[in-house]
Amino acid sequence: MFMEERHRHIEKLLRESGKIAVAEITQAFGVSEESARRDLRILEGKGLCKRTHGGAILPQKVGIRPPANRNYAEMPIFPTYREIARTAAGEIGEGDTVYLCGGSFGYIMADFLPREFRYTLVCNSLDIAQKLREFDNMEVYLAGGRMRQSGSMVDSFATAFVKNLHFDLCFLTGAGVTAAFGLSNGTDETATFQRAVMENSRRKLLLMPGSKVGQNGFVKVCDAADFDRIITDWECLEEEIVALSELGPDVTRVEEPK
Repeated sequence: MFMEERHRHIEKLLRESGKIAVAEITQAFGVSEESARRDLRILEGKGLCKRTHGGAILPQKVGIRPPANRNYAEMPIFPTYREIARTAAGEIGEGDTVYLCGGSFGYIMADFLPREFRYTLVCNSLDIAQKLREFDNMEVYLAGGRMRQSGSMVDSFATAFVKNLHFDLCFLTGAGVTAAFGLSNGTDETATFQRAVMENSRRKLLLMPGSKVGQNGFVKVCDAADFDRIITDWECLEEEIVALSELGPDVTRVEEPK
């Protein structure tokens, strides 16, 4: 089989399942692992896939947004998200004032938040705030405003709220991050809210699964260099980590549980 024909087959498999592993390519086409990775580099160069540590996924559309009405209690928790959340929660110290991001990461992090000392936590998600009611070692503030179907609030009222606060530590996430474009998200409203949080934060941490490192969302939030630390996972390519590290942030890749 010619290389171009193999590429067409790989592209077809990607469209059908949304992802492909290097091992699948070697087994299906009888090529070496090095050749399979070269195939994926070529396809990525054509914009047909986004490489990950063990294979590739379909490139994310720029305007993609998470479902408006998510049931966090029933969502699947991927190992990559769990380990990033666990590592991030370990950054919180006694007496800290913390902004906790909304969405999947904020919800998962609630299971790992410290219980052995006191601190203050600010969030802008009703679902996360509901989970935090069981904690007796923290003061919880909820940024108010117009509620989205997702239960989060990022409008001008919520932005004005966080502009009047100062944080020792903030946790943010988004649609994607690249060395060239920085952190990006799906709406200008969300980006404006996140900028307000960052402007009033002493330490800034970005939580980003490896599948979204190297991806761009619709609206730029800030440069990657604006973060003190970026926490990603074992699916992130080493070259992506190097590119981000060269800008200044400490980039941590959490390890896959054994």
